[in-house]
Amino acid sequence: MDRSTDRITVVGGGFAGLTAAITAAESGARVTLHEAHHTLGGRARTAEGRYLTNDGPHALYRRGPHRTWLEQRGLLGPAVGLPPLREGSRFFFHRGGALRRTPPPGLLKLALRRTRHVPVDVDFLTWATSVAGPEAARAAAHYSAVALFHHDPGSLSAAFVQERLRRAAAVPPEARFPVGGWGQVIDRMAARAWNLGVRIETAARVDALPEDGPVIVATSLDAARRLLGDESLRWTGGRTVLLDLALRTRRGDPYIVSGLDAPAWLERFTAQDPSLAPAGEQLLQGQFPVGPGASRAEGTARAERLLDLGFPGWRGRVTWRRDSLATGRTGAVDLPGTTWRDRPRIDRGNGVYLSGDQVAAPGVLSEVSFNSGITAASLALGRTDRLSAPPAGPGLDLKRA
Repeated sequence: MDRSTDRITVVGGGFAGLTAAITAAESGARVTLHEAHHTLGGRARTAEGRYLTNDGPHALYRRGPHRTWLEQRGLLGPAVGLPPLREGSRFFFHRGGALRRTPPPGLLKLALRRTRHVPVDVDFLTWATSVAGPEAARAAAHYSAVALFHHDPGSLSAAFVQERLRRAAAVPPEARFPVGGWGQVIDRMAARAWNLGVRIETAARVDALPEDGPVIVATSLDAARRLLGDESLRWTGGRTVLLDLALRTRRGDPYIVSGLDAPAWLERFTAQDPSLAPAGEQLLQGQFPVGPGASRAEGTARAERLLDLGFPGWRGRVTWRRDSLATGRTGAVDLPGTTWRDRPRIDRGNGVYLSGDQVAAPGVLSEVSFNSGITAASLALGRTDRLSAPPAGPGLDLKRA
């Protein structure tokens, strides 16, 4: 095959694919991007209509690598942080069957603990129990699910969970939210790609790899496995019920309800960005992880029990609702004894590179897609540096990608 690096094909127009396409085009490559859907964005799409919802709660962490990259290119746009914890934007923890204003003290002890010496080959619950006791360990595991979408975070690698716990519980909070939803960022990225000469083809499903130039496959791992015919492209992910709910506004509703008795997260996104719903309404988004044998109805029932506690009378205020079950769409999770380096490698050989949120790149949530997109483009261009991207975080090794 002719794999000349002056022509690069990107399969997939989500966050990873657009990052890879922009990176390659900025270095002078001729890039064609194929997206199977009619619109770009992948799981970073924002729904059109009255309620601007994403495919699950989305946040951009302030210390993450892609914030700087987006800002340098004028692609981030306005973003907002968490609102002040005042009346109308309150944070509650569901523990002991009731809503409480504070978590167990040991959870904070764990959240502040450095990650350097946290073991990889021990599960989080065992390690955290040895540090802070069983109650705090369970609470910390369940709290960390906001960045995991997994029904049993305590069973995962201690080092993996601890990194996400520290990021999710950082003070001041790291989470930032693009005003108008992630679709606004995607639109700016698409415009940047067009201006760089990237040829973007939507409604263009790719069933076979092109013969000319390197190919970056920036799809889900399932889609990549089918396209490449490679059954090894598998990794453990989360399974969660996603809830989008619009309610008529009422003073005093909580801002966040975090489940500590079981993994659960319910957030009123219009508290920081009122543009996501019509005036007089508020938009809630939540995730309720369920195990492999559990049904969507079980997750929905847990969500409604949390709503009954935090939003009394909510059923009479509903103006719109959407429930869905997300399987393998919320990023990779690492079992004890594994790290991100053990996930499917980016360089598949013969000029084919993999990008997405379940491949061998570091980071939390969308940071994995970003880091793998940058790395895939760098390798496709024959580069062994990170081009103009800022550091991705500790441990990125292109030789192992």
